[in-house]
Amino acid sequence: MGNRRRVAERPKTKPAVVGGMIAVVIGGAGFGAYALYGGGASADDRSASTSASSDHKAVKTGPLSATEVQTTAERFLTGWQQGKVAQAAAATNDPTAATALLTGFTKDAHITGATVTEGTRTGDKVPFSVKGTVSYKGTKLPLSYQSALTVVRKKEDGKPYVDWHSSVVHPDLRDGDTLVTGESGTPPVKAYDRHGGELTTAKYPSLGPVLDGLREKYGKTAGGKAGIELDVVRGKASQKAKLSDKTLLTLTKGTPGRVNTTLSPTFQAAAERQVAAKDKSSVVVMRPSTGEILAVANHNPSFNVAFQGSLAPGSTMKIVTSTMLFEKDLVHPDQSHPCPKTYKLAGWTFHNDGDSEIKQGSFKLAFGASCNNAFINFAPKLSNSDLTQEAQQVYGLGLNNWSIGVPTFDGSVPVMSGAQMGASLIGQGGVRMNPLNMASVSSTVATGSFHQPYLVDPSVDHRTLAKASRTMSSKTQAELKEVMSYTASYGTAAKAMSGLSSSCGAKTGSAEVDGQQKPNGWFTAYCGDLAASGVVQAGGHGGDTAGPIVAALLKLGG
Repeated sequence: MGNRRRVAERPKTKPAVVGGMIAVVIGGAGFGAYALYGGGASADDRSASTSASSDHKAVKTGPLSATEVQTTAERFLTGWQQGKVAQAAAATNDPTAATALLTGFTKDAHITGATVTEGTRTGDKVPFSVKGTVSYKGTKLPLSYQSALTVVRKKEDGKPYVDWHSSVVHPDLRDGDTLVTGESGTPPVKAYDRHGGELTTAKYPSLGPVLDGLREKYGKTAGGKAGIELDVVRGKASQKAKLSDKTLLTLTKGTPGRVNTTLSPTFQAAAERQVAAKDKSSVVVMRPSTGEILAVANHNPSFNVAFQGSLAPGSTMKIVTSTMLFEKDLVHPDQSHPCPKTYKLAGWTFHNDGDSEIKQGSFKLAFGASCNNAFINFAPKLSNSDLTQEAQQVYGLGLNNWSIGVPTFDGSVPVMSGAQMGASLIGQGGVRMNPLNMASVSSTVATGSFHQPYLVDPSVDHRTLAKASRTMSSKTQAELKEVMSYTASYGTAAKAMSGLSSSCGAKTGSAEVDGQQKPNGWFTAYCGDLAASGVVQAGGHGGDTAGPIVAALLKLGG
């Protein structure tokens, strides 16, 4: 930890023995090891700063020095390792939250004899590893993980503090979460695919969040018995984000219950292969006629973007926008409709991709080319709530009432005005979706009516699936299929959809995101009784990134 402060009461010739345990501090430029003690939040007032700052003393500003970062990290880690929770918490910029979680580290999580080894500082960030033992009612298992802290300068007093977040104690914690060891309140489950094969992360790596969600939903009713575990128990913020409790360590296994799902082993295995080969990709496959989910996969297995992501869907949203325009009799596929290079709305100037334009052409051509201003120039003829109502009433989106068997984000199409309303027409502005939502959109076009997607058959727990308040007309459905089929055969989706039937339909999307050099690439399509949607974050155009993933899965259907 660089130049380490010498603790005056510690002998120079041998380590200190405290409560029958040995505290070891190893000096060095790159690392330090600390023995952590169980116990409460006792404070050593002598270690806290007692110097009073003059009211006239200037508050320090500017970047932190290496010494400030190292000494602040040392003060925090030393207090933590010695069981001096109040001292450690005082080194953070949120002592109340830090005190609660650090106390719970030993009291609630039952982690004892832990040792922290500091890694090499990078700027204001200090990584460290934690090794310890989880002990509960005579059962013990080792625990090890990596974490990190960041030091910041507090604006009010200019002093350096550890920037407190729960993830400092464990990287799987979000603010408000806690670590708890005990008899699991939720028994384990074994999940099975539609043919009776067991679903495991060893076989399907991206299913971790899905299996956690199934356990949370069905563990208490599936006939299992709880074991003893170290769990991340989610706080209100994480619950609002629909994150499930997470098991970090199983001390004793319970007896699992059984949960059957709609997943297809063929489609799930193929989806796993597709996302494994493409960074930041996610995909969902479903059956339009029933709503059954056949596959869900994410390149990053730690968060289920496919079900819980909240991303601007870009031009794939033009499917919903077109539904509204057709129903309002504002335009039809073969009707002439220009797509100007730029369009001004409420002080904003909207551009097409590559500053392209279509001076003379049909709306179908503009849809197939994904020409933005052919949609935005309808804004003056629309009410602020029109798109929101279309999404909710026909596509069942944005009502937060889907019940698929695990946590989901059900899309959001807020009422917007002015330029933001225009941006919403092309899937930007305030519109947020994920691959599950957009697969459902394609499914609704394929069948003409909304069938809420589901992963567990509703007969298992007698839950009620969400319904749309109305169904599009057969004329509107035919028009949507016409423009989506044209896009799949001749438009921006043609390259990816090559080799599939001309009766299939698709739509590409690119969603600009602040701070990203490349947009998020989207692709959604239906073919026969299959629908699929995918996103590749920061990947580029949807036809080139998410398109091949979706098309490869649709081809499994013949």
